[in-house]
Order: sequence, then structure tokens, then C-alpha cells
Amino acid sequence: MKQISILVIGILLFPALLKAQRNPGVVSYTFRDAFAKDVSGTLDTIKAMGIDNIEFSSLFGQTPEALKRMLDERGMFCTSYGVSYGDLVSKTDEVGKTARLLGASFVRVAWIPHDSTGFNEAVAKKAAEDFNRAGQVLKEQYGIQFCYHNHGYEFADFGNGTYFDYLMQATRPEWVGVELDILWVYFPGKDPVEILKKYGNRIYLMHLKDLKPGIARSPVGGTSGQNNVPLGQGQIDMRGVLKAAKKAKVRYQYIEDESDRVFRQVPESLKFLKELK
Repeated sequence: MKQISILVIGILLFPALLKAQRNPGVVSYTFRDAFAKDVSGTLDTIKAMGIDNIEFSSLFGQTPEALKRMLDERGMFCTSYGVSYGDLVSKTDEVGKTARLLGASFVRVAWIPHDSTGFNEAVAKKAAEDFNRAGQVLKEQYGIQFCYHNHGYEFADFGNGTYFDYLMQATRPEWVGVELDILWVYFPGKDPVEILKKYGNRIYLMHLKDLKPGIARSPVGGTSGQNNVPLGQGQIDMRGVLKAAKKAKVRYQYIEDESDRVFRQVPESLKFLKELK
């Protein structure tokens, strides 16, 4: 009976999950200020925009069970759960349990800690070891796929390629995937389309964001979130990226906008993606 019940639930959820794969989701960080004040109201606002799929980077003071109930009441989903590097390493089981309670299939980390001396071989080597260990636990004990989210510094030259290439070579594909942030590929001077072509089989998730025209790219440093513009209005070849992502069979794509104009810009990004289809 238990197996039949699980099968029935899977059949009922499949159309909604398929929709979540077709349509873009959003990263909770995009609406972080609103979530900090009113979780349920912010979910209503996101739902009204036509978005069902959320990648949570924080629980915003809620238990995972309570947050999952809020999502269920609105026909929404959490497909990915973002955690800190420290929590991934020292609280792997807690992270896995929370992700499952949220209904997420993925866990991601968006930053590898490094000091003022910069990202270097020793830091990259330790990160690869930590990712392999935690990724194995998440996959084998919780059925969760771990993904690393790039942030620009990984594309500095190293060996015959970049540190990103090294991380891909030093981690096990079955335990460590990628959430590709296309702005943080483009900004340091690389081409997101080429990365999608090269590592498409490792890229499960993608952050969609665009860079304001006129902002200079740089292999070092970063750029303000205020330089995020609606998709299709910036420097990135969004059509090329989306075409390459489709070929690579990226599972989920999330709009991420770090500006203070998200209530205007996210609908514009959605309009662009709809018209593009």
C-alpha cells in the first residue's frame, strides 16, 4: 500500500513539476527584504507574477515544515535549497533533512570562503574534498544532488585552464554538480554559452541575470547588485545562453535580481522570457 501511495503522489505532482522545469523560478534572495518582513505575503506576490518554483537561500525564520505548508497551499514548490559552505561541511545531515522537508531535489553552496590573499590552489583543493564528501552524503543518504554556484573568482587562470576547470576535474560528477550563475561567468570575462557546452552534463541549475550596459568586465573584484537589469536589456547574449541551456538539459532556471528594483524588473524579465519562447 505504501508503494502505491507514493506512486499516486508522484503521478499527481508530475504535471506541476514538469511546469516548474519549463518555466523559470526565482531565487528567494531576489525578494529577501520582502521575505524578511512577510513570508506569506511575499509568496502571494511571487505567485501572482506567475512563478511557482522557488530556490530558498534562507528559511526567513520559518521551520521547513511551515514553509512547505505555505508553498503547498499556493501550489508552489521549492526545488533547490541554498546553504553556507560552513553548514554544508559541518551540518551535512541537517542540511539534507531540511532540503527533503522543503521538497527540494538540490542543495547548493554559493561561496567558497577565502581571505584577502585570494582564491588559490589550497582553497580549491580543500573545497573539492569537502564537496565530494558532503555531496556523497547528500546523494546516498538523502537522494539530494549537491551543486556549486560559481561567483566569478573561479575563472582565474590556473594550470592549463581555470580554477573552475580544476573544481570540475577534482570532484566526482555523481556527487558534485553546478548551478551556473551566468553573470558571474560573463563578468570575469568568460562566455556562459561555452561553459554550458563544455560542462553541460554537470550543470543542473542556472541563475538568470543580466549586466547593465556600459559596466566594464573584470577578472578580479565584483560588481554591485544595482548593476542587474531585466533579462534581455543587458550585455549577456540571453538567447544564446537559453538555447545552450536547453541543449544541456539544465533542470531548473531561476531569475536572480540583486537590485532594489525587483518588483519592476522581475516582471520585465518574465515578459522577455515569455516573448522569447
